[in-house]
Amino acid sequence: MIIDSTFWVAVSFVIFFGILIYLKIPQKINEILNKLISDIKNEIDESEKLRSEAKILIDNAQNKLNTAQSVSDEILQQAKIDSDKLIIELNDKFHKSSEIKKNLTENKINQMKEAAIKEIKDASIKIAVDSVKKIISTSVDKSKLDTLFQKNLDETKEELKKINS
Repeated sequence: MIIDSTFWVAVSFVIFFGILIYLKIPQKINEILNKLISDIKNEIDESEKLRSEAKILIDNAQNKLNTAQSVSDEILQQAKIDSDKLIIELNDKFHKSSEIKKNLTENKINQMKEAAIKEIKDASIKIAVDSVKKIISTSVDKSKLDTLFQKNLDETKEELKKINS
């Protein structure tokens, strides 16, 4: 039998695999690979767990944000309603006070008008009484009476003009 290099390669190949099997290299490689696979699975599971926790946290934050937004909207809406009520209330108070001031002013004007008319009447009566006194006290002839009447009439007009001014 011819032993050539192919034979020795085959023999060395068988010896190599025998040594590998004897030293349990394939089992060790299998254990290492299984350990790597389980580590990768654990990392994947942990990352899935972290992802689900992150999703829960994001959902909670979004819910809080939505709640805060709705509360903010409610507060703004209530503030708008309150400000509208306040504006209406202040407007009503303004109109009521304006009406009261208007009525008071009209009453004052009416009182001043009545006082002025009374003063004019009093002055007219006084002038008339004075004129009558002068006429009676100076009962003289008709020409003097006419001049006296004219003079008293002129004085009365002047007094009325002074009062009206």
